[in-house]
Amino acid sequence: MARDVQSLTISDLSQFAKQLRADLLARDQIPSHASMLSAIAKAAGYDNHQHLKAAQPAPVDPQLKKAQRVFDTAGIMTRWPKQTTTQALCMWAFWTRLPADTDMTEKQVNAVLIAGHRFGDHALLRRSLIDHRLVTRTNDGATYRRIERAPPDLAAALIAGLTRPEKSLAVSPKTP
Repeated sequence: MARDVQSLTISDLSQFAKQLRADLLARDQIPSHASMLSAIAKAAGYDNHQHLKAAQPAPVDPQLKKAQRVFDTAGIMTRWPKQTTTQALCMWAFWTRLPADTDMTEKQVNAVLIAGHRFGDHALLRRSLIDHRLVTRTNDGATYRRIERAPPDLAAALIAGLTRPEKSLAVSPKTP
């Protein structure tokens, strides 16, 4: 069974140690692994180990992490990702910036793409939007239109993170 990493911030180590010691002294024998986890959680101010686990943030998908790394804090793409799956995920950020149900010229699309990246290749982004079936264009390339559909879950998480980035993923313990 894979083990989840759980962080624990202890604001008062002395009080934590006293509580842990008192809990361990109340037992007649060496505590089991599960009992020890519960004692640690209680000493940190949680009801039990499950309460501590529930207070932890949900793990971030590795693909989402890769996509988030190519954007700066302002939501501007700073580099082109290497993996095709990451590229596809990142294109959703540009898809949201294009107006819905609107015909656009190549110049209008380019303006949106240029404003959203810093690595100097808006043509690559424009082609990728088409390749990933997020935008259609006429055969002569004169008219572009966003394809309306719901973003997949990972794309929605990326979009949400770019529009309102989280300040911190740290969880504070419950105050006793």
